[in-house]
Order: sequence, then C-alpha cells, then structure tokens
Amino acid sequence: MADAVLQLSGVEKIIQKQTIVRKVDMQVRSGEVLALCGGNGAGKSTILRMIVGIQRPSGGEIRINGIRWQENRKKYTEQLGYMPDDYLFGQGLSAEETLTFWASLRKVSKERVMETLELVGLSAVRSKSVTAFSKGMRQRLLFAQALLGNPPLLVMDEPTNGLDPYWMDSFVNLVNAAKMDGRAVIFSTHQLQVAEAVADHVVFLQEGTVVREGARETFGKHGLQTAFSELYGDRRAEPEEMVR
Repeated sequence: MADAVLQLSGVEKIIQKQTIVRKVDMQVRSGEVLALCGGNGAGKSTILRMIVGIQRPSGGEIRINGIRWQENRKKYTEQLGYMPDDYLFGQGLSAEETLTFWASLRKVSKERVMETLELVGLSAVRSKSVTAFSKGMRQRLLFAQALLGNPPLLVMDEPTNGLDPYWMDSFVNLVNAAKMDGRAVIFSTHQLQVAEAVADHVVFLQEGTVVREGARETFGKHGLQTAFSELYGDRRAEPEEMVR
C-alpha cells in the first residue's frame, strides 16, 4: 500500500485553554478522498487550517509527503492546493486576471490558467469582473486556484457552498478526476450527499474529537445521513447553521 500523502498524528489545537481539536489521527493516501463531517463546533475548519499552515497545532505532527511545515515551509506548501470557504477578491479584477495572479505565485503557465478556467466552467466569463460573480461562480474560481499547480494534495473547506445542483455534480466529477490522477483530497462538508458521492473515507467530528470514522460503505445501507442523526440527534440543520 502506498505511503500516506497526508498524515496527522496526535494533532490538537488549544485556544485560550479551550481544546478545539483533540489529538486527531488521520491519513489520506494517493488517489483517496476523505470527507470531514460534523455539526457546529466540530473543528473541521480548524483541522484544515492547521493542515495548510494558517494555524499552528498546539501539539502533534502534520506531514505532507513526509515533509513537516516547520522543516521546510516552501516545499510543504508546494505539496498542496487550498480552497478556503470564502475569499475577498480584488476589486475590478476579472476571473482570468485573478487566476493569472495566483498562477504567477505558483509559477504556472498561462496555458494552465486557461485550461483550469475551462475545467471549472468559467472560460466563457473569464473577462468578467469577479465582484459581479455569484457565490457559486466565486466558489468555482477558488476551486480553480487550488487546482492550478497540480498539487498532490487538495484541501478544501466547504467547497460546494453556493453551488447549484449542476455544479455540485461537476464538483464530484472534478474530484473524481483528481483522484484518478493520483491526488489525495481532504474536504469538509455539511452536505452529506456530496460526501456520499465522492468520499472514500468519512470522519465525523464532535467538539474537536473523532467520534466515528470509516470507509464510506461501512456506514450501511442508510448511509451518512442516518449516521449523522445518530451522532447529533434527529435534526435537519440548515447550511448556515453548520460549522464551517
């Protein structure tokens, strides 16, 4: 079996004496997709921010392809593409200009910019100002910048927020394509149908603790929604009520 692209060992986060994430162990291998699921305060976004280096763990260790952030920050960040849950885009810049700026930071060609815009369905509006984009279009542009450098690891925080059903299907197809290319993918979501469609492995979190995990098919015929209800009560939280 291939070595893990992403490895978390005993990772925790403590803020002002409050434990946000409790000694989490998880791994994602090449060609695998892991979904983080959970309710309010679960710690999904905190884990992802620690993986990409926005927040530092209070304890434990994170490695991408064997590299620790503390050892070689540049090489570490080259291993990943990150899609945040939201982003304040530059005023007046078009989609093409925005992606070209990100491409320059990653030393990616203009051809790759155009290819990625096509992949996410934005090539027809590449000259349009991003400030005029819908939420779903901005999400697709954020997804495009994560793909730009062809990283071995994709890290995405609520990547389907604001996407209509058509583009949610496209997201599933794009993630499956990344998986076929051998990339490792980890993402958080409150949309359990997306996790059902694309994840190989699912981790449920509650108050920063892993409370259930396993291969998607191990959750039985009733799937992830039943598992969620069993863990958090029989409720149907609206998207904006769920932790990001």
